Amino acid sequence: KLEELGVTPSLSRPSVSNDNPYSEALFRTLKYRPDWPAKGFASLEEAQDWVESFVQWYNKEHKHSKINYVTPQERHEERDNLVLMKRKEVLKSAKAEHPSRWSGDVRNCEPAGDVMLNPDNENDTEKDEKNVA
Repeated sequence: KLEELGVTPSLSRPSVSNDNPYSEALFRTLKYRPDWPAKGFASLEEAQDWVESFVQWYNKEHKHSKINYVTPQERHEERDNLVLMKRKEVLKSAKAEHPSRWSGDVRNCEPAGDVMLNPDNENDTEKDEKNVA
């Protein structure tokens, strides 16, 4: 799509990124939305309306896997601890009522902690930078 729009793509190395993991996740989700208009937008206003709707959904409704299925808004407002604590209570109660439905413990309901893009590569990048210096 970049080439079609006349935009020069980035020449950064694969699997090495200093970008914000939250924005990277947002852009990936945007690209794969089923309601993404494959034929583009008829006007700037239509594009702005679609993006505004997407951003509202992404921040307030979308439960993101890397932050343990809470919304970005819950995470940013530091309400993820409460949401996850309540979820754990509900799951434990359900397991107590119907233990045969569980083969192990309930799902992980701990807050995600720090989140980074390509965490396995972050240390490699730091090592490479130190070796160059």
